[in-house]
Amino acid sequence: MKNDILRRIRYAFDFDDSKMITIFALADHQVTRAQVSDWLKKDDDPAFQEFSDQMLAIFLNGFIVAKRGKKEGPAPVPEKHLTNNVIFMKLKIALNLKAEDVLAIMALSDLQISKHELSAFFRKPGHKHYRECKEQILRNFLKGVQLKYRPAP
Repeated sequence: MKNDILRRIRYAFDFDDSKMITIFALADHQVTRAQVSDWLKKDDDPAFQEFSDQMLAIFLNGFIVAKRGKKEGPAPVPEKHLTNNVIFMKLKIALNLKAEDVLAIMALSDLQISKHELSAFFRKPGHKHYRECKEQILRNFLKGVQLKYRPAP
């Protein structure tokens, strides 16, 4: 799924290999064109390389810097394990989205959820109203992002 998320973000924002490498560099991590290429290959390709949670965290941190600029202080430490909730949150931050924006993006992919349901995904895991973000929710959000940021030709 992590490779799929990387592919979807790349496609939605029409990033070429150089832009992908730059995004990793913004999170103080060097990658090669060959690595990027292998991560983006289909799962059944012999050169396919599994994209780890930590590498996705590094990419998303770089994506936040690319979209919002570098923050003061030390760079965030990339998570070793990512949940869909954390991925969703990082994308929301990178794109500078408010709840209404996220709901509008979800509606583009024909998924209607309430503001209440949405806020549950962004709570801390111990919170009584926390809800785990299922694959389907994240996939629909990414589809909506694609529809919003990469309109059909």
